[in-house]
Amino acid sequence: MAVLDQTARDVFLESTDGWNLDGETISKAYTFPNFASAMGFVTSVGVLAEKAFHHPDIDIRYSTVTLSLTTHDQGGLTEKDTALAQQFDLLVG
Repeated sequence: MAVLDQTARDVFLESTDGWNLDGETISKAYTFPNFASAMGFVTSVGVLAEKAFHHPDIDIRYSTVTLSLTTHDQGGLTEKDTALAQQFDLLVG
């Protein structure tokens, strides 16, 4: 899988809400009403990640969950990352 070019990166960022690009990594913070809701989201993220065999970095700060994605074995951002990011967004509607 090829690393995304700048045009593909721009299209992703313009078509999604809240995702940020830092070098070769996209990330987004999701805020929930409480810790239990945040953990429920993390569990759902884990299920999707296992199915895709592609795993985000997850940072949990009480009711805020930050997800970060990059394709380490390809050395950068790929379609695997953007596709999984869009699936994560669908979890919160």
